[in-house]
Amino acid sequence: MKNVLSLSEVWKIYDLGEVKVNALRGVNIEVNQGDFIAIKGPSGSGKSTMMNMIGCLDVPSKGTIKLSGIDISTLEESDLAQIRGKKIGFIFQKFNLIPTLTVLENVMLPMMFQGVPKSKRIAKAKELLAMVDLSNRLNHLPNEISGGQQQRVAIARALSNDPEIILADEPTGNLDSKMGVVVMEFLERLNKEFGKTIIMVTHDDNLSKFAKKIAVLKDGQIVDFRINENQISILNNNNNNNN
Repeated sequence: MKNVLSLSEVWKIYDLGEVKVNALRGVNIEVNQGDFIAIKGPSGSGKSTMMNMIGCLDVPSKGTIKLSGIDISTLEESDLAQIRGKKIGFIFQKFNLIPTLTVLENVMLPMMFQGVPKSKRIAKAKELLAMVDLSNRLNHLPNEISGGQQQRVAIARALSNDPEIILADEPTGNLDSKMGVVVMEFLERLNKEFGKTIIMVTHDDNLSKFAKKIAVLKDGQIVDFRINENQISILNNNNNNNN
């Protein structure tokens, strides 16, 4: 199995003058192609900091982070931005859609930053929006569609540059439970049918059941990293029902 991400003895220390905060303390984790990993833990456990490390939004104080074999631990922001654009697709709790751009334009935007020609941007964006069942909303603004539809636009946008990793930060946090299940089932489909590697940061046990593996953070350390037995049971039940 191809390794797409590894964190080795990663520390993040925030210097607050007289006080130093160890947000991450020697984190080690390996992510392989096709993984669906839920990173969970209580508030203050280091989830957001770890997301920033994985998403190339920040660099560690100590340790090594390799993304597709590239050591990103000491890169400058301009280089990190290029890697983010090509290797990682982000799905945020608050959607982060540009309110003045249409649904189609929002999905096209990441491709523009990577220099994709306009005709290809339009074709790819339409293809992705069809995949998330939003072909009839191309010219709508974000405030003209529902929260669940906005999150599906965000998923399509995350896929626009065909990233190796999809990083989802509390992806159903602003949705009701019914629409949250729809979004999670779609992420599950991306993983199972399209082979996308998904890393999801959450505090919600109901979301982590969709993942293949669960990493538990506490006080900046991974205290448990395991295969999700509930996921295996779900898969086995589905297979038995299909036989």
